[in-house]
Amino acid sequence: MMGLFDMLAGMLKVRKEQINILVIGLNNSGKSTIVNHFKDPEERSQVTLPTVGFNVEKFQNQGIAFTAFDMSGAGRYRNLWEHHFKSCQGIIFVIDSSDRMRLVVVKDELDILIKHPDIQNRRIPILFFANKIDCPDSLSSVKIAAALGLEKLKDKPWHISSSNALSGEGLQDGIQWLVQQIREMIASSTKK
Repeated sequence: MMGLFDMLAGMLKVRKEQINILVIGLNNSGKSTIVNHFKDPEERSQVTLPTVGFNVEKFQNQGIAFTAFDMSGAGRYRNLWEHHFKSCQGIIFVIDSSDRMRLVVVKDELDILIKHPDIQNRRIPILFFANKIDCPDSLSSVKIAAALGLEKLKDKPWHISSSNALSGEGLQDGIQWLVQQIREMIASSTKK
C-alpha cells in the first residue's frame, strides 16, 4: 500500500511541482500521527513523540516533491507557524475534537492564521481534521465548524473531515478534497 503523499502526487499528475503543506493545530491534536499515516508503510514511525519546533517530512513521486511541515502546537512554538505561510499551497489544521476546553484557543489561532498578511489575500485551501472521533466525548465536525465560525470563511476553500489518526478513518476523504483544491489552484495559476 502506498503512502497518502504518493497517492496525493499520483492524483495531482503534475510534473516537477513543489507542493508544501503546512500541518498545524494545538499540541496533542494528532498532527504527527496524521503525517505518519501519509508516509509509506516502511517509513512510518512506530512511536509518536510530541513535536518540538517542527518536523519536515519530504516525499517524491512522479516528479513531484512534497514537503509537509509538521509544526509543534505547544504555545511557545506557535509563532513558528507563520514562517511557513508564504511557501505553503495548502494547510491541514488538526483539531482534537474531544478537547472542548481548548476549542476557544483553536478559534483564536485560526483567527490569527486567517488575518496573517501571508494568508489573508490568498485562496489557500484549508483542510480541518476533527480528529479523535473515537473518543466518547468528541464533538461532531458540524459542532466544531460552528464553534470555529467556519461559515464566515468565505474567501478560502475549506473542508472539515472527522478523523481518527490512529485507524486512518476520515484521512483519505480529507486528502482527496485537498488534492482537488490544489489541482484547481495549479490549473488556475498556469492559465494566467
